[in-house]
Amino acid sequence: MASPLSATGSFGTRLLALRRRAGLSQEDLAHAAGVSVRALSYLERGRSKGPQRRTVQALAKALGLDASDTRELEDAASRGRPRPAHTADVPHPVPQATVNASAPDLLPRAPRGFHGRTAELAALTRATAGEAPVCLVVGPAGVGKTALALHWAHSDPAGLTDGRLYADLRGFSDTGEVALTEVLSEFLLALGVPPESIPESQNGAAALFRSLAADRRLLVILDNARDSEQVRPLLPGGDRCVTVVTSRHRLPGLIVTDTARPVAVDVLAPQDATMLLARILGADRVHAEPAAALRLAELCGGLPLALRVVAARLAGRPGWSLAAMAEELSDHTRRLSLLDLEDTGVRAALRLTLQQLPEPVSSLFAHLGRHPGTHVDRYTAAALAGTDLAAAEAALERLAVAHLLTETAPGRWAMHDLVRLCARGLDAHPDTLKRLLDHYTATAIMAVAAAEPGAEDCFPLPVDHLPPPAVRAFGDRSTAVAWYAAERSNLTLAVAAAHAAALHDRTWRIVLAMWPLMVWRVRDGWVPLLETALAATRTDADEHGEARVRNVLGWVLTEEGRTPEALVHLEAASALAARGGDAFAEANALIVLAMAQASLGSLDEAAANCEHAVELARETGDRRMERLAMQHLARHQTDAGHWPQALTTATQALAFEDRPDTTDIPHVLLLAIRGEALLGLGDHAEGTAQLDLSAREAESAGYDDGAVRALGALLRAAPGAEVQARYDAALTRLTTRG
Repeated sequence: MASPLSATGSFGTRLLALRRRAGLSQEDLAHAAGVSVRALSYLERGRSKGPQRRTVQALAKALGLDASDTRELEDAASRGRPRPAHTADVPHPVPQATVNASAPDLLPRAPRGFHGRTAELAALTRATAGEAPVCLVVGPAGVGKTALALHWAHSDPAGLTDGRLYADLRGFSDTGEVALTEVLSEFLLALGVPPESIPESQNGAAALFRSLAADRRLLVILDNARDSEQVRPLLPGGDRCVTVVTSRHRLPGLIVTDTARPVAVDVLAPQDATMLLARILGADRVHAEPAAALRLAELCGGLPLALRVVAARLAGRPGWSLAAMAEELSDHTRRLSLLDLEDTGVRAALRLTLQQLPEPVSSLFAHLGRHPGTHVDRYTAAALAGTDLAAAEAALERLAVAHLLTETAPGRWAMHDLVRLCARGLDAHPDTLKRLLDHYTATAIMAVAAAEPGAEDCFPLPVDHLPPPAVRAFGDRSTAVAWYAAERSNLTLAVAAAHAAALHDRTWRIVLAMWPLMVWRVRDGWVPLLETALAATRTDADEHGEARVRNVLGWVLTEEGRTPEALVHLEAASALAARGGDAFAEANALIVLAMAQASLGSLDEAAANCEHAVELARETGDRRMERLAMQHLARHQTDAGHWPQALTTATQALAFEDRPDTTDIPHVLLLAIRGEALLGLGDHAEGTAQLDLSAREAESAGYDDGAVRALGALLRAAPGAEVQARYDAALTRLTTRG
């Protein structure tokens, strides 16, 4: 049987025979070769007689031709190419009579099952108003940018009556980007330019396209653009034309040079997500399981691509319930594989986005996948990747431009849940988690230094500590406390990750590094976290760490009214510290043990333990610990009604302060104790003044627990509406805080 290439005939005839011999449809060959179906149809019908050499090579590769057959196909194409007398960059004038007078329409069909997006459609209409507008429809992979643009375009925007042009630029395709000359040729053919009059060069074709668009009202949709450079040659020249560009990147260059107007497309809200499922699966099936439908929307993160894949799986399994599908997706180790079908799906889409990024950026993305929390900043990113701050910040910005991260607040980035799962499946340095944990520990130590100036370090660093590339500096207590509050969730999740990875020496250190936040938020449910830390110290047989953790745990249990449990930990903490020669930890344990004893009414025993703690602090020369022990001693003396001793002790402790203008918790509490002692001695004016001062300093510092204590005592001594209102406000903040 003769080869199709041995037969006589035009290039188009030969191409058609080769395609049929290969058993490919026009759609199959067009996709494999990276040309449009319309362009391939024109080639086979002879409307484009001589395609360019790179197009022929792409077709030959897609058809599986050998070198000999490829040369023959190239020769046939070469014979069909016109030989213009003019240079390629100066196109032939196109007689007006030869230009197609009908309105061309290259739009693909309207998307099926489209639902919602009312706000985005309205924004798109607003963005395309005005003179020669360029609109950017931007968002992450799989969010439905193309569907939005096509749905809007098929609604026949008012005034765009001279044609609708469309090109998939394949900026994120694994088959490679489409040649811009091919796009321009297809546009020009659609506008009625004869094949022989189409310039071969990109510049010439672009100039001809702009001249033909100048007097038309065209809608041009450029889908899946990689960057601004890929788009600019395809922009029409007419003042009445509208161009809509879709991209996974923000394309700021087009905003600068062409005043492009962005329309951001985000994930679907839960109700819209379930309606999308209903459009595909049928309303009856979805409405029969409303809770399961919402769960599917949640597991898909509102991402339309993920929802469509789930709907396709369910459509192929009519006997499956939505609840069963939700149960399958709940396994995070399988979720991404379940959200892929053949060559499409979430993981495939994200992979193509990543392929466009430089190696340092994609490497940082992989490292971010090891972060157990929800938000990162540049310091955290630098620690994860082991790089400097500038490189980390640049990579974070690049990932945000590619919609792989979202900047939720200035300097803080977050990942979509499905994007995080993708990142976790990539390779990262084996020390990534350890780097992260040591970053949090080092930052917390800096925060402690700012929040509690002069405080003794809770622990020595691990022997294999990995210093982070940069550590945040805190200018004052408020910035340190703000960091603790912002990072609390991340720190808690980091503890869980350290525990799961059996990094016990990191587990308890991160927990203890949170102690300033525990002091300020003592009733916020710290016991489970401290119990995890205690288990870590015992697993590592670290008595120093165990004594410190038991001490904090005993204090929290005491504050929660769980005194019998607290006594067990505090007595053990005191004994462990004494055996280890850790005078600081022993003094601390005695102070907290005294608190527990006082809560049971043993005030004399509590005072004796505090006096012992004062002696230990003096032996070691630790004036901060001495002041703390005296503060608690004064508290027990006050509760016992020993007013002169309490006043003397509190006054001496207040005199210890090196920075009397610095508001800290012991200072607030000592003022309150001094006020109560003065009241007990009959000095009402000075006593209430001291209590009010204590309360105001606590309120100013955000120390609600201290404010409640001082204001409560003030109310008992001098009831009044203003004091009552302050007390109620502080108590509300204390009891409703998340």
